Amino acid sequence: MQELIAGLGLLGPILIVVIIWLAACIRVVNEYERAVIFTLGKVGAAPKGPGLVFVLKPFQRAVVVSLRTVVLDVPSQDIITRDNVSLKVSAVVYFRVLNSQQAILGVENYYYATSQIAQTTLRSVLGEVSLDELLAERESSASACARSSTCPPSPGAWR
Repeated sequence: MQELIAGLGLLGPILIVVIIWLAACIRVVNEYERAVIFTLGKVGAAPKGPGLVFVLKPFQRAVVVSLRTVVLDVPSQDIITRDNVSLKVSAVVYFRVLNSQQAILGVENYYYATSQIAQTTLRSVLGEVSLDELLAERESSASACARSSTCPPSPGAWR
């Protein structure tokens, strides 16, 4: 082994550094994730993954986005109904990313943006009904929140 290293001379340490760099450039992307690759600040054509993804470290950066359904707890909201009754309402939001490239490029923090739009929609929809209507027609209020027009209808709507 010493003879092999001595035979390579100056190329030996360079070769070892290159092998370590190549190993560091390999990224594993799980089945439920996609990697959006930025090359010198410009986004690639399509998200990569699942599997092994090669990212040239000083020139490329990978942002990994999960495609699984996320359960987001909406903080308790103080709502005033149409008949001026103050209520405390809490909710849960289920969402998932359909287009990982638009989730990264379209909004700065898609998780926080989803939380904020859920809180706004909850206050807006429930503020339009009276307390009696809210208690009697709870399911229709929930479906009104679900089909609210404040959320983009498709992943390309933020373009």
